[in-house]
Amino acid sequence: MAVKILIAILVIFVVLLVVLYFVGKKLQKKQAEQQAQIEAAKQTVTMLIIDKKKLKLKDAGLPAAVLEQTPKYMRRAKFPIVKAKVGPQILSLICDAAIFDSIPVKKEVKATVSGIYITDVKGIRGKLNTAPAKKKGKFRSWVEKMQEKAGAKPLK
Repeated sequence: MAVKILIAILVIFVVLLVVLYFVGKKLQKKQAEQQAQIEAAKQTVTMLIIDKKKLKLKDAGLPAAVLEQTPKYMRRAKFPIVKAKVGPQILSLICDAAIFDSIPVKKEVKATVSGIYITDVKGIRGKLNTAPAKKKGKFRSWVEKMQEKAGAKPLK
């Protein structure tokens, strides 16, 4: 009896892994296509960053077409939003999460923009202020200390 239950659970687990594998491949292919579209439409723009926040799409002041095209499950999520002055216009733009912390507020930057999506930022006058490095936790510092004593290189 217990063996049959164990085999059933194992079969369900294997089927679940196979389904996740194919779904993952499909999503990976879809993301590669989207990245190609972003690369094709990118352009460099000079802008003055007014403000940056993580907001829900409905609170961000984005066009209605953006809200309609967003899947329902993503509408409640918070996105990195940058309010910037591009030429005479003040726009709300969605920023790449990887560069959100490096965007300076109240400074002029050259940004690579694809539609309403900021993919890269470079400072015009001088360097951008980078975010301070995270502090090491007690466990991490203890591991590095033990590795130094053992003669191994610390993990980085």
